[in-house]
Amino acid sequence: MTALTLSTAAVPGLRADAIVVGVVKDDEGPRLAPGAEAVDKGYDGKLADLLETLGATGAPGELTRLAAPSGFKAPLVIAVGLGAEEDEGGFGTETLRRAAGVVARSLAGKAKAVYALPVGDADDVAAIGEGALLGAYAFATYKDDEGVKAPLAEVVLVGAKPRDKGHKAAAERAQVLAEELNRARDLVNIPANDLYPESFAALVQGLAKDYGVKVTVLDEKALTKGGFGGIMGVGQGSQRPPRLVKVEYKGARAKASLAFVGKGITYDSGGISLKPAGHNETMKCDMGGAAAVLASVLTAAKLKLPAHVTGWLALAENMPSGSATRPGDVLRMYGGKTVEVLNTDAEGRLVMADAIARASEDGPDVIVDVATLTGAMMVALGNEMFGVMANDDEFRATLHELSESAGEPSWEMPLPKSLLKGLDSGVADLANVGGRMGGGLTAGLFLQEFVGEGIRWAHLDIAGPAFNEGAPYGYTPKGGTGTAVRTLVRLVEAAGKGELG
Repeated sequence: MTALTLSTAAVPGLRADAIVVGVVKDDEGPRLAPGAEAVDKGYDGKLADLLETLGATGAPGELTRLAAPSGFKAPLVIAVGLGAEEDEGGFGTETLRRAAGVVARSLAGKAKAVYALPVGDADDVAAIGEGALLGAYAFATYKDDEGVKAPLAEVVLVGAKPRDKGHKAAAERAQVLAEELNRARDLVNIPANDLYPESFAALVQGLAKDYGVKVTVLDEKALTKGGFGGIMGVGQGSQRPPRLVKVEYKGARAKASLAFVGKGITYDSGGISLKPAGHNETMKCDMGGAAAVLASVLTAAKLKLPAHVTGWLALAENMPSGSATRPGDVLRMYGGKTVEVLNTDAEGRLVMADAIARASEDGPDVIVDVATLTGAMMVALGNEMFGVMANDDEFRATLHELSESAGEPSWEMPLPKSLLKGLDSGVADLANVGGRMGGGLTAGLFLQEFVGEGIRWAHLDIAGPAFNEGAPYGYTPKGGTGTAVRTLVRLVEAAGKGELG
């Protein structure tokens, strides 16, 4: 894991592979962002002019490299574009986060980088730290070590004060958050032949002692005995049986109880309703919700947040076989409701429904489920934004605000009661799919049917941003992204302050 340190040392004297400064896009040409003063002095105050001559504009994420001035211990200066300043002046935290990430990605294989970016307060420290640590991520588990560049080893953030309590806490939080979010990315990227319900559960059990969390695993026998018809129905077609994993952290002086439920389909073939060609190759990512839930609980535990947080990982492999659930079969879910399975590729809501019903029994203050649930949400919101649905308007708005502040774009989505009729079944209490239109909302309505009475609940459909099939950008890598971890951690922090919304 990349190390993050704070320093007030003079930039010219710091030994590193590169010094990073920010460039602002301006109508009159690029200009330097605060933090670059010492570097600019080394160029006799002409660094902005030199950058312009080299073609730099200050556009977001633009990188310009040039030799460091004489007398500097680092050989290279990297100028990263920050775009135009915001209306109130300065830069948003997401701007700093992305800029730091772009640079970190470009410095793979290097030992140390000195970041001389704008640091106004602890929020800036957190943003730059998070961006650099997340941007430095690389998944090379299955590659030959020869020729593979290791992530940037150390980031030194100058302008941040090591003895300032706020700065120090922000840096420590960034380090923990990035470590766990990158764990979620790793889990999403591991292929399904190595990460399946049993191995996923064993991995979680192995973390319990180090993190001080309590882990309970229900295997196929316990799930059958307990009446978890949704999880068993989805997993019965695979030779690798399902699991339901409970990860519990009880913080000292906890002010609220939160339950997070994560979809953990370790591979989704679609089952008997087989996915078409071209849609199977990335389906190892269908456990991104469970990975995010695990990472958020571990982050809360490591940061010792004052809240009671329980994660429920609904793990199954959805495969076609002679024992698989068929379209038209009826499953009896946990709690007694029956569901007619009209499409076995709408399996995520089945495992989630069981886990939500079970989580409700513990009477948490809130339940938040996280799932790569529907292609319909991707059609509605694209690949970089997730949908937020809830049975409480204030709670939905709170989650949206928290996600935006964390740098995870989201959009509030409705739960129209009129769509619920589409889930009517002639033989069961519910069908698992409704009409084609509004499919993402119908999935949310289905899940809502399993939420315990009086419990505030929200559903995050992260199908779009959970897995990046395109080129890396900002601090976002190709592959698993760890989407929703930062939002969930912000929610736990808000709960610890008595601000659940």
